[in-house]
Amino acid sequence: MTANALISAEGLTCIREERILFDDLSFAINPGDIIQIEGPNGAGKTSLLRILAGLSRPYAGAVKYRHEDINACRDEFNEDLLYLGHLAGVKSELTAEENLNFNLRISGYADYDCREILAKVNLSGFEEALAGHLSAGQHRRTALARLWHNSAKIWILDEPFTAIDKRGVEELEHLFIRHADSGGCVILTTHQDMGLIKDDRLRKLRLDYRFL
Repeated sequence: MTANALISAEGLTCIREERILFDDLSFAINPGDIIQIEGPNGAGKTSLLRILAGLSRPYAGAVKYRHEDINACRDEFNEDLLYLGHLAGVKSELTAEENLNFNLRISGYADYDCREILAKVNLSGFEEALAGHLSAGQHRRTALARLWHNSAKIWILDEPFTAIDKRGVEELEHLFIRHADSGGCVILTTHQDMGLIKDDRLRKLRLDYRFL
């Protein structure tokens, strides 16, 4: 494990429905890293992300934040973590602006302009639209908008490009690069090719336990 790792896995084993998804998995993720978790459906990609985020417990092994078990520094770890799951997590009875405002407030942010942030994800004109009336892509953009106003170093994102058009994917890739360049890290799953993040910036972790 490297000395400056933001988050690391040590001997992770995950078992679901009596099936071993991965076993004795170890790696370290440093500031500036962009990591893509690869593997076929059912290989355990989402399970691994949830374990890294502290939302699920591994059968064996540990996740560490700056070399300390996340269970021993939960508050500090949570403050430095942004996790977005496969589902958008948008409340249909709230507007796009109200959804973003809610998510930013519960994350402890007080100084922000929701409309300016929504404009960055091409939702200008939809601020007051109920989320229940928005498309799947607009739901995803509403959820992702919080990335543009977030100081957490560790971003864990499950299929962030789902229902996002080509332009939106490119905007997200630019954002990931800026976040990594500022000392953060991005850990994501995606079935889409990323054209802007070059091979020298992107590390791929397959669930056969090898960095490529």
